[in-house]
Amino acid sequence: MKEINKVVNKIIEDVKNKWDAAIRYYTKKFDKIGLNSFLVTKQEVKEAYKQVNKETIKALKFAKRNIEFFAKQQLKQLKNFEIRKNGVILGQRVIPIEKIGVYIPGGNYPLPSTALMCIIPARLAGVKKIIVCSPKIKPETIVAADIAGADKIFKIGGVQAIAAMAYGTKQIPNVDKIVGPGNVYVTAAKKIVYGDCGIDFLAGPSEVMIIADETGSPEFIAADLLAQAEHDIKTKVDLVTTSRELANKVNEQIKIQLPRLKTKSIAELSLKNRNITIVKNLNEAINIANEKSPEHLELQIKNPENAIRKLKNYGSLFIGENTAEVFGDYCSGTNHVLPTDGAARFTGGLSVKDFVKIVTYQKFDRKIPKSMIKAASKLAEIEGLDGHKKAALIRLKSKSKENSTS
Repeated sequence: MKEINKVVNKIIEDVKNKWDAAIRYYTKKFDKIGLNSFLVTKQEVKEAYKQVNKETIKALKFAKRNIEFFAKQQLKQLKNFEIRKNGVILGQRVIPIEKIGVYIPGGNYPLPSTALMCIIPARLAGVKKIIVCSPKIKPETIVAADIAGADKIFKIGGVQAIAAMAYGTKQIPNVDKIVGPGNVYVTAAKKIVYGDCGIDFLAGPSEVMIIADETGSPEFIAADLLAQAEHDIKTKVDLVTTSRELANKVNEQIKIQLPRLKTKSIAELSLKNRNITIVKNLNEAINIANEKSPEHLELQIKNPENAIRKLKNYGSLFIGENTAEVFGDYCSGTNHVLPTDGAARFTGGLSVKDFVKIVTYQKFDRKIPKSMIKAASKLAEIEGLDGHKKAALIRLKSKSKENSTS
């Protein structure tokens, strides 16, 4: 990791100091592309639509509607409010972040679905400016970003794109927060720029865990493990089951289905590290899931309601054999940008709340409660902050003067 950070720090410093020249240099070095302008022009957007078939555009718009629907329900939970207690007005405001940068990977596969997942909730939250960066950008990604509502799309990626969005260059505006997954270098870059701008969270290789009993479908389970395994050779795929017979049948199904995959070369390497754990009962399986905190967690068990109440740590939950993780990846409506590497212990996936700030305010009228002044001054005294104490007590003196003159 030290070597990765060394490389990443060098690229970030070069972008901060040399701006667009550094982006051109690293794009040429890593992506083998010579760029003068980084912006995807309006004409290029039009051309992208011509290159993408109608069925793909239809599928993207279908996914957009479902993602919007779910995000709107989330937004309803974030409300302004104002209350009065003992003469004090307390309130909360939900304010959209002004500028968001979305990183869309362009490595093994184009990921237009990530454009939908990151841009749509930002737009619904009221973000004023949304820019996208994606390396070797494909027409499908351009179309998805346009459908989702991006303001500007840039054809750059890697560490240089993260640095550009964090600090700005002549061509690329800086943003207040960067969201979206990426490889280990992109993730390291997000970690380094955090503080100069916000980030969603640090994501590692993708993960799936399936909890199944004897009622699980070996065919479906194998298909879902393979679907996740094809992402990357470092993908983590786990099956936790109470049935040894089921485990054996899943392995048989993997042998049958793997050769049929166009992505066999990646999935095969990933599956070498798969974990199949036989447990005595579902409680043991639930404990394993809560400890590992997987990105995606599937349940193929009888009476899943009992297990759901006990499961605490996961990025997104898929209940029942027909609820394939792939539907969540693309179009059911929930977000597919999810925590990995155990981060589900303390955070959920990307959502509307990642694109707003919840800020508070308070207002004291002329009748400051004496109890408030006394409590604040006492706590300030305990902490040794005399200025704080006096700032509270001066209001008490002012209050006494008002009472004596009235």
